[in-house]
Amino acid sequence: MPKSVSSILVKDILEFVWEENMATVRSRAMPNWKRALDLACLLFAFPVLVPLVLIIVFWIKLLSQGPVLFRQERVGYRGSRFTCLKFRSMKADADNNVHKNYLKELIHSEQPMTKIDAKGDSRLIPLGALLRSTGLDELPQLLNVLRGEMSVVGPRPCIPYEYEHYLPWQKERLDTLPGLTGLWQVSGKNKTTFNEMIKLDIAYVKNKSLWLDIRIILKTIPALILQVCETRASRRTRLLTQQERTLKGI
Repeated sequence: MPKSVSSILVKDILEFVWEENMATVRSRAMPNWKRALDLACLLFAFPVLVPLVLIIVFWIKLLSQGPVLFRQERVGYRGSRFTCLKFRSMKADADNNVHKNYLKELIHSEQPMTKIDAKGDSRLIPLGALLRSTGLDELPQLLNVLRGEMSVVGPRPCIPYEYEHYLPWQKERLDTLPGLTGLWQVSGKNKTTFNEMIKLDIAYVKNKSLWLDIRIILKTIPALILQVCETRASRRTRLLTQQERTLKGI
């Protein structure tokens, strides 16, 4: 990897980690066993994932103009705001209104919570769909876990314009730290509706325990593999349909 690329990334990471931390929020939202589990996962994950992270960083810089990391304001514990990190999987000038409109439609309908790129998205960079379908774009959120803004297990961190549509009862899902994986993610995820996601997250908030977190972590990899297979099958079906329509001159 070019020295300039690696040095810029390291500088960004250090600045982010050593910003004013979230110790106050963490102390209110996280029992000691949960923080201990998070740190244990981080100690295991960092050495294993470093080579993969470097490959992803190099790939993004090689094939797309713009920053490696995508920073987005998210809503965390009881409405607190924080900067959530992701690997950038879309073009730097991508229109965010596309996602806003799509998410609004999901919130007010009974449609399954499929990602917008599952239906094809021209805003993606090369292999951006792979990063998103495998969850590799969310690896930088390990830094959010390190800072105490997120946990390994918890509800998906929501976006402010999503939070604006929450009903009072739905805000209960924010009574714990958001997570990289969670009960919703291992319970069908893309096959569930928005309200089903909320109910699963609230069920986790009410029943969270060390054993439940461990079970969710162990279920995450099989659930992710199944999700990737389903996404690839859906993509193949969509391509075949497009080819058939082209041949028929539709």
